[in-house]
Amino acid sequence: MDATQPTSDLTSCPGCADRDRRIAALEARLAALEAKLAVASRAGKRQAAPFSKGPPKADPKTPGRKSGPDYGTHARRAVPAQIDEILEAPLPKHCSCGGALVADTVEPQYQTEIPRKPIHRQFNVHVGHCKQCGGRVQGRHPLQTSDALGCCASQLGPDAQAAIVHLSKDAGLSHGKIGKLFAAAFGITVSRGGVCQAMLRAAGRCLPHYHSILLNVAQAPWIVPDETGWRVGGRSAWLHTFVIDHAVAYLVAQERGFAACGRVIPLHYDGVLVHDGYTSYDKFLDATHQTCLNHLLRRCKQLLEVARGGAASFPRRIQQLLQQGLAIRDRRDAGEILPATAARHATQLHKQLVELVRPAKTHAGNECFAAHLFRQQRAVFTFLKNEAIDATNYRAEQALKMPIVNRKVWGGNRTEDGAAAQGILASVIQTVARSGRQTIDWLSGLLKSPAETPLLIELPAG
Repeated sequence: MDATQPTSDLTSCPGCADRDRRIAALEARLAALEAKLAVASRAGKRQAAPFSKGPPKADPKTPGRKSGPDYGTHARRAVPAQIDEILEAPLPKHCSCGGALVADTVEPQYQTEIPRKPIHRQFNVHVGHCKQCGGRVQGRHPLQTSDALGCCASQLGPDAQAAIVHLSKDAGLSHGKIGKLFAAAFGITVSRGGVCQAMLRAAGRCLPHYHSILLNVAQAPWIVPDETGWRVGGRSAWLHTFVIDHAVAYLVAQERGFAACGRVIPLHYDGVLVHDGYTSYDKFLDATHQTCLNHLLRRCKQLLEVARGGAASFPRRIQQLLQQGLAIRDRRDAGEILPATAARHATQLHKQLVELVRPAKTHAGNECFAAHLFRQQRAVFTFLKNEAIDATNYRAEQALKMPIVNRKVWGGNRTEDGAAAQGILASVIQTVARSGRQTIDWLSGLLKSPAETPLLIELPAG
């Protein structure tokens, strides 16, 4: 018998042909994945890559609002309600051609400018004593932020301190840049340490208001929690956020998940938690859960990008099921169907979801996703049973945008005190913004008040 078989025998073997097809498919998939990896590796080395959205479109739309009936109201700067100074802009002595000029009319033009000259105040603090008890008493002006005298008598004003807090925690400027801005724009010298001390003092004054925010979060009917990476003293930490209807709370902690959330959310919390599906939130056993559909749809998209053949069926069917739930929500919110009808649809969708995730999956990625969906099955369509609940955790992700921008600039906090101040001041700033008030005005008023001020939000009943 010959040592080698004829080529016709090899090509006619069904097993070999199937093997060759699988090898060809795997080689094509490998080439596609290597190409994607190469693109990602090159993009990561470009300075603008983390913020890039890819190459521009070949035929982009014209920038700006489009003309026509849907353009809307033309915006222009309003005339100032109060005029502080009036300046004349007289005609030149003669025309550019050399001819004489005749005055016809006087037309007004308005300008709004920022004050560049600092205000240096001296408070003559009257000090006395009580004839009855002999105790020391000193006066206080409404613009003072402290009773300190002697070596600590020279201080920044309330508006300046409030602006420092705003520039750091809301605008994301570093301590050094805040000092440079104050020197260049206002002629006020303030060091990095001075900036830090101003924020620590402001955090101390905001502490009662922070506690009231935490109490409101703990008793809210629904909470949207989330977290992002942080640094404290160069060590890894986590910044947690907890969003409710009228307030936002932040907490910087060394722990992630249940250990940190338990410091804000009561262990036996029986409201609704809208989260990203992180398993630590499942430990709140008395709560009703809603997992973020946007996270689930993103996982479907990621699986579909690499799936081949029958492996694409599972994520595609899950994607269609989730989109069907969102369409039912839109119809309910538009008044096309009753809330009770949407709740019945939620029960049907839940059954279909269970039927999809129970069978074992040969694709490893699909099996992992199916296991996650099985754990979260009762939390996927809660938003169809409760009109007040969102289908995603977008509220928490929006609340994290401000600290994430700050993290890009200065990385985190250097000390535990700074981390505590970060949570306090960020919570107050976001809550003030939700109440429709101006952050600097509110903080300035708080810093000027010698006594306890009314809480930013009322304490919950009971």
